[in-house]
Amino acid sequence: MFEWIEKPQLPVNIAKNQKGLSLVEILIALTLLALAGTFVVSNVFDSLREGEINSAKIQIQKLEEILTDYRRKCGRYPTTDQGLDALVNNPGESCKRYPPNGFIKDGKIPTDPWDNEFFYESDGRKYTIISYGPDGLEGGEDYDKDISSEEL
Repeated sequence: MFEWIEKPQLPVNIAKNQKGLSLVEILIALTLLALAGTFVVSNVFDSLREGEINSAKIQIQKLEEILTDYRRKCGRYPTTDQGLDALVNNPGESCKRYPPNGFIKDGKIPTDPWDNEFFYESDGRKYTIISYGPDGLEGGEDYDKDISSEEL
């Protein structure tokens, strides 16, 4: 009823002539793939860094627009002591036309792309806004360089 079918046997000489990839060839291919991957990842990280820097510049420019509005209504910029907090909390009698909900809609002072607070300094007539970059420290070079409103 059941008939056994035997697998055909390859001749010994054909089986020996079958070639695959050697370990060295596999390692070379993996090394080339790793090098190509490193190049791609490096370009992606460079684009990400550039995007974060541009985002910090845009945020500083937006804060400058808000500070201009503050000056228009209050007659001067917030002082260093009042800080950017004056944009969300009325500093008191010094600004009689302060909007009931502040100058920033959600009532929160934005942080830079690295989640650090912006440095703000002002004498009431002029101001400086600085993002200390990804390291959060004053100074720095290349990617860690500070981003200042004075340089925009």
